[in-house]
Amino acid sequence: MDANVQKRLGLKELESKIVTAEEAAALISDGDVVGMSGFTRAGDAKVVPMALVERAKNEKFKIDVYTGASLGPEVDKYLADAGVIRKRGPFQGDATIRNLINSGDIQYVDAHLSHNAELVRQGIIGPIKYLILEAVAITEDGLIIPTNSVGNSPIFAEYAENIIIELNISHPEALVGIHDIYVPGEQGQREAIPMTDAMQRIGDIGIKVDPAKIKAIVISEEPDAPSLIVPPDEETQTMANILLDFFSGEIKAGRLTKQLMPLQSGVGSVANAVLDGFANSEFEDLVVASEVLQDAVFNLIDAGKVKFAAATSITLTEELQKKVYGNLEKYADKICLRPQEISNHPELIRRLGLISINTALELDIYGNVNSTHVSGTRMMNGIGGSGDFARNARLGIFVTKSYAKGGAISSIVPMVSHVDHTEHDVDVIVTEQGIADLRGLAPKERVPLIIENCAHPDYKEQLWDYYNRALEATGGHQTPHILEEALSWHVNLATNKTMKKEVAKA
Repeated sequence: MDANVQKRLGLKELESKIVTAEEAAALISDGDVVGMSGFTRAGDAKVVPMALVERAKNEKFKIDVYTGASLGPEVDKYLADAGVIRKRGPFQGDATIRNLINSGDIQYVDAHLSHNAELVRQGIIGPIKYLILEAVAITEDGLIIPTNSVGNSPIFAEYAENIIIELNISHPEALVGIHDIYVPGEQGQREAIPMTDAMQRIGDIGIKVDPAKIKAIVISEEPDAPSLIVPPDEETQTMANILLDFFSGEIKAGRLTKQLMPLQSGVGSVANAVLDGFANSEFEDLVVASEVLQDAVFNLIDAGKVKFAAATSITLTEELQKKVYGNLEKYADKICLRPQEISNHPELIRRLGLISINTALELDIYGNVNSTHVSGTRMMNGIGGSGDFARNARLGIFVTKSYAKGGAISSIVPMVSHVDHTEHDVDVIVTEQGIADLRGLAPKERVPLIIENCAHPDYKEQLWDYYNRALEATGGHQTPHILEEALSWHVNLATNKTMKKEVAKA
C-alpha cells in the first residue's frame, strides 16, 4: 500500500475496503437516491461518478443525486450528459445540466440550502442508499475528514445506508483541523446552537460515522475543478466602490464600526469583485461568515483586512488554488469549514448580525428580486443560500448590473417574472448606476430610488411611464400595477429580442 494512503487511513480495519472506482460504482443500482459531497465545485466526488459515466455506456440506469450545492464537471456535466441523473437537488451551476433541466430531461429540486438537512431528517429526501464522500483522511478514531467543503455531508452520512469514500491524497494534510462539524438534533428536541461569535468552534474536526457503513474506499488524486469567476471589470469595481461608500455612511450614522459586522458574499464574479474592493478601504479586522470562501477572501487575509473566515466551502480559481493549498498552514488558523445547515442557519445569521451580499438576475420597481429564472421559466442555477441570508441578515444587499445582453435586457423591470426574494427581504440594491437604500420605505417611496439610482439610463423613461400610468390606473393603490402590462417587457424580449419599447411599436 502507498505510504501516503496508509498514513491517511488511520482506521486500519478499513484497508480491506479499498477497491477500484469501477467496483465502487457497481454497488449503485438503478433508482437509488445518492448523496454526494461537494459544494460549489469543491470537495466533490470525482472518480466514482466518472466510473458511473463509463458504466452508463453499456447499461441504462438512473439515480437521484443530492449534494451540498453545485459540483464540478464529473457530475453536473458528464454524468448528466450520460443520462444517469433522474432528479437533482439542491443547486447546480453547469450549462450541461442546466440545459437538461430546462428541456425537462432532468427534474430539479431548487431549495434553500439551509433546508436540505431538515428534509433528510424528515425522510422527504431519501432513503439515501449511498453517500459518495470525498475525504482527505480518516482518523484512528474513525472521524472522516472532508476535503475543502462540508456541505450536506454530515447529515447524509448520518442517514445514508451505505458510504463510499473517495480518499483524495492530492489534497494537503493541513486540511485536518480546519473543519468544525456540528450537527443539530431532531427538531423539538434540539438545543440552541452554542455559537455567539463566528470565530467559535463548537464541533468535531471530522464526521462521525459507523465504520460498518463504509462499503468501499477508492483512492483519488483528482483536483477540484477551478472556480469560473472572472476578474473585476470597471462596472463591478464601480459597484464595489458604491457599496464601500454606503458602509462608510453607516459608520458615520453610528450603525456600524470599521469592523462592520460579519460579511456574507454569494457565489459569483460580481459578489467576489465587491469583496475585492475592501482591500484598499478604511475597514479592518473583518470577519467573513459566508457559505463560500472565494479568491477575494484570501486576498483580504493576505492584505491584513480579514482576521477570520468561516464557510462551508472553499472555491478558488486555478491561480489561487496553487497559492492557498500550496501554503495552507499560513491560513489554517484563520479559516473554518462548517456544515451548510450551520453556515446558513437563520438562528446564527440573525444572532451574529450578518451583512449579506448576493446577486440578482432581475428586480422590480418595488424591490422584489428574481435570482433563479430567466424570463420566469428557464432555470439559471438556483436560489442557493441567498434566501437563508437575505431574510435573516442585519443588511440584505443585492447587487446586479443594470442591464444584460448588451443593453437588450433591463435588470430592473415593472414586475419580476419570478420572485425568489420578496420586497420584505431586500434592504439595499446596488448596480453600476448607483444605490437604493430601501429600509423603512413604503412601496411607492422605493420606486423613485430604484428607477433614478439603479436603472440604466436607456430604461428610466420607460419605467417612469409604466409607473405613472399604473399609479393613475389604480387610483394610488399600495403597490400600483397594470396587470395587463406588468410582464410585457418579458413578452417584448421574447418577441423582439429586446425590452426596449420602441422596437415593440415598430
